[in-house]
Amino acid sequence: MRGLFITFEGIDKSGKTTQARLLMDFLRQSGREALLTQQPGGSPLCAEIWGVIRNHRHFGQMAPLTELMLFAADRAQHVREVILPALGGRKAVVCDRYTDSTVAYQGYGRGLDLDIISRLNDTATEGLTPDLTFFIDIPVEEAFRRGLGRTADRMEMEQAAFYERVREGYLRIAASDPDRVAVFDGCEPMDRISEELRAVVSVRMKDGR
Repeated sequence: MRGLFITFEGIDKSGKTTQARLLMDFLRQSGREALLTQQPGGSPLCAEIWGVIRNHRHFGQMAPLTELMLFAADRAQHVREVILPALGGRKAVVCDRYTDSTVAYQGYGRGLDLDIISRLNDTATEGLTPDLTFFIDIPVEEAFRRGLGRTADRMEMEQAAFYERVREGYLRIAASDPDRVAVFDGCEPMDRISEELRAVVSVRMKDGR
C-alpha cells in the first residue's frame, strides 16, 4: 500500500503554491510523514530542464511539441526519482502541478492533440495518478491583477487569451473527473480555502490513506 498522493493545479497566480505549503504544514502537524514537491523542477536534473523551458530567450521560438516533450522528460525523471520512492515509503506526497497542467497548458492552451498528451503522460508517470487533485480557480483578469506577466518567465509571457484557454481546460478536466478533482474558488480568503482543503484531506486520511 502506498502513501497518499495529492496534486495542486491552477493557472499562474492562483494561489495553489501557497495552499500546497499550508496543506503540507497540516499534514506534518497531524503526524503524517509528508513530502512537498513540484513539477517542473522537482529535482536537480528537473531544475535544469525547467530552466530551459522557462527561459524568456526562447519566447516565440520553442515549438509547442518541443515544450511538451521537455515537460514529459521532467515528469518522467521526477516520478521515478522523487515521487514513487516517497509513496513507496508510505509518505504523503503533495505535488505543485502534475499531468493536468500539461493537458490544460499544452493541450487546451497550445492546441496539441489531447490523445497524444494522454499517452505521453501515462508513459512518463508509469501510470501513477493522484488520489486527490485540488484545482484553485481564479478568473484570468484576477491572475493579471496579481502580477501575471511581470516576470521574465517564458510561460508567463503569454497573452490573456492563452490563459483563458488554459482555465477552460482545467474546468473541463474537473467536470470530467469529479471524484478526483475538487474545485476551489481562489478569490476566497486564503485561510478559508485552506480550512476547506484540510477538511477534504482529513476525510481521506480517516478512510485509511
